[in-house]
Amino acid sequence: MVSQRPPGSRRQRDPERKARILAAAAELTARRGFHAVGMADIGAEAGIVGSGIYRHFDSKDAILLALLDQVMDRLQTGAATIVSTARSDRAALSALVRDHIRVAVQDRSVLAVYHREIHNLPEEDRRRLRRRQRHYLEEWVHVLTPLRRDLADGEIRLAVHAAIGAIQSTLFFRSGLSSERLTALLDTMAHGCLGVDPEPTGNGELLITSP
Repeated sequence: MVSQRPPGSRRQRDPERKARILAAAAELTARRGFHAVGMADIGAEAGIVGSGIYRHFDSKDAILLALLDQVMDRLQTGAATIVSTARSDRAALSALVRDHIRVAVQDRSVLAVYHREIHNLPEEDRRRLRRRQRHYLEEWVHVLTPLRRDLADGEIRLAVHAAIGAIQSTLFFRSGLSSERLTALLDTMAHGCLGVDPEPTGNGELLITSP
């Protein structure tokens, strides 16, 4: 049964508290699974007592939806910024790769929840998120196509899926590698899947454009 907001509780705007709730929900859900985590667990993890959590979310389902929308907001905003400002297709592709790596490494719990728990959402919400995901993938396809004119459209799309899959392989096991080493390996793997040499940064750091 889905926990619902107690009668009479009022929503109050507090972005910092809302962010704590989402971070706590992501961490707990990534560790235990959606059905093993309750609203009280999330509130305790976020340091929010009593009915305070219900001022921001009516139910656990609402928290899950907010988390998954947060993932797509982050990826789509980053991609749009990259594609509109990059100096070349190659620079844009490397920035897309490295921005996705940043999310996978720094926000691992949230991205893991997206892939493991999206099936728990109502069908309408799942369809909407899948559409957003397809639009995000199209940004990659649009940038890769002029760089790989030797490939058919289906091959381009396969390469994009392979690159993103390589990046997201880190969601499903703990490698034990440092963030720096893991980031470098994922960068090499993703560019290898795409068949495009990475854009050099000139300073030893990943070229990542923040939204």
